[in-house]
Amino acid sequence: MTIATTGASGSIFLRELLRIVERDSRVSAANFITSDSGLRVMAEELDLPGREKVVERLLGAKSSKIVQQSNDDIGANVASGSYGCDAMIVMPCSMGTLSRIANGNAEHLIERAADVCLKEKRPLVLCVREAPLNKIHIRNMYRAADAGATIFPLIPALYNRPDSIEEIARQFACRVLQHIGLPQEGMYRWKGGP
Repeated sequence: MTIATTGASGSIFLRELLRIVERDSRVSAANFITSDSGLRVMAEELDLPGREKVVERLLGAKSSKIVQQSNDDIGANVASGSYGCDAMIVMPCSMGTLSRIANGNAEHLIERAADVCLKEKRPLVLCVREAPLNKIHIRNMYRAADAGATIFPLIPALYNRPDSIEEIARQFACRVLQHIGLPQEGMYRWKGGP
């Protein structure tokens, strides 16, 4: 699995996703990539300045399975289709990253890893975050979806009456993981009825 983050607001959603992946015994290894803009957003939203030991600081402990990759390392393992990767999640996904993925501009590792998922027909989930959307954003979402990506807007559910923003972020992360075949035990499931 590959998890990436870019320069859109919503770092708390990323943090909850990483915490769940770290605990999930079905995930043996995960690669984590952050853009420079993603680092900036994490510094602003989570008070996590710098680029060293980002995963450890997000988790609050050293990871046993999540390895941080440099977005400048276009020769990293996830840049090749021969590297076994089950899925990729970009959370949050900025409109700039969406544009580069949708238009095949793979200058950095995040976009290259996404391009590999598309060409190898592996799940690619783009948790886009922007409001309002302009026509360029909508066209790029269409292009990415047409190429095989899942557009999973970072829009949390509230029907479960969450007690905190962490719970909102955790439930959203659970829904994304369920989408790639990793349903979570703690996920709220709507039961319907009056």
